[in-house]
Amino acid sequence: MGILFRTAESLIASINNFLDTIDEGALVFKNGVKNYLNGEEKEFADNIQKILDMESHADKLRKQIENDLYIYSLLPQFRSDVMVLLEKLDDIIDTSKENMLQFDVEGPDIPTELNNDFIKLVDASVLSVENVIPAARAYFTDVNAVKDKLHRVYFYEREADLLADNIKRRLFKEMKQLDLAEKIHLRYFALHIESLSDVVQEVADLLSIMAIKRTL
Repeated sequence: MGILFRTAESLIASINNFLDTIDEGALVFKNGVKNYLNGEEKEFADNIQKILDMESHADKLRKQIENDLYIYSLLPQFRSDVMVLLEKLDDIIDTSKENMLQFDVEGPDIPTELNNDFIKLVDASVLSVENVIPAARAYFTDVNAVKDKLHRVYFYEREADLLADNIKRRLFKEMKQLDLAEKIHLRYFALHIESLSDVVQEVADLLSIMAIKRTL
């Protein structure tokens, strides 16, 4: 019994570490986009290295948590749901990393008049992450609190959609100085940033269902 109790404590600590890493990865992503827009190349390169390290750390934690769930038969009734949740949460930091690498590889030339629009978009996407993390923690500690914590996730996901649409509208209706290829390229990066909130919405939808199943 003592071993099982210590293992359960270790599992909770690992889950918290995993969630912290995802949360911090989103903040690095936000800083990375802002540093890119401001032309701060060294800081942007540092952001990329940080998120690569964090993504690797998150993968290791996820595998450790999955192994503990199986080896020690923890949460047996909900193990499959928790495994899917871990994968979906891991998609958040994977998406953040991939988006950062796309900025690095393709180097989009974003007009300065769009900087504020892109900053608002990345802020909304990252706020969706910041609000889904407490909901994920609540699933393991106070499942009845999950639903209330998801409200803001959906708000910021919708906000990100609106902000991305605004960027696309400005590109194709107002910015006559850009050719079609440039507009399409910049639209692509607006969609990249918006995609982070879409991944978060998938996590929120899953958490909502999982919470209902736990309370039945």
